[in-house]
Amino acid sequence: EVQLQASGGGLVQAGESLRLSCAASGFTFEGAAIGWFRQAPGKEREGVACTTPSDGSTAYSDSVRGRFTISSENAGNRVYLQMNSLKPEDSAVYYCAAFVDYAGWPTLCLLYDYHNYGQGTLVTVSS
Repeated sequence: EVQLQASGGGLVQAGESLRLSCAASGFTFEGAAIGWFRQAPGKEREGVACTTPSDGSTAYSDSVRGRFTISSENAGNRVYLQMNSLKPEDSAVYYCAAFVDYAGWPTLCLLYDYHNYGQGTLVTVSS
């Protein structure tokens, strides 16, 4: 059974940083693409970053590129999202998701539909 557990959310002020963590199990970690998605109230879910742990490739949405960094710890089946220079518009519930047996181009991993999501973690950025 695919399991994904996101943690690390909280309340911060604009300009501060947070680090989210995603613990994954139930599938071959290095064969997957792992993404971070977010959804704010009244808005559609947005993919913000993804990585393919097999080679460390990454991709980012325009809204977070240069501020967020996704990384993976293959030995522990974990993916992290370092979020710097946070803005109030970054406030959302953040989810990690897995595309198991990913065979797409690594840097295009944000363009695919993910079918396995964990429970989210709330990030609130005050102005």
